[in-house]
Amino acid sequence: MQWNSLNEFLAMGGYGVYVWPSFGVTALCMIWEVLILRRRHAAARTALNQSVASAGVAL
Repeated sequence: MQWNSLNEFLAMGGYGVYVWPSFGVTALCMIWEVLILRRRHAAARTALNQSVASAGVAL
């Protein structure tokens, strides 16, 4: 496809109504996944540090 203006690009040949919301939802899901993984990673590190500290093991 060839677009001559920004409005034509955003309209996507009439399918922009479907393309852009699905793009937005996908981007939100990917960002959400990264945030959830970071939180889980931090919780796992904290649990591991507490476990090591309670066992009296020096790292």
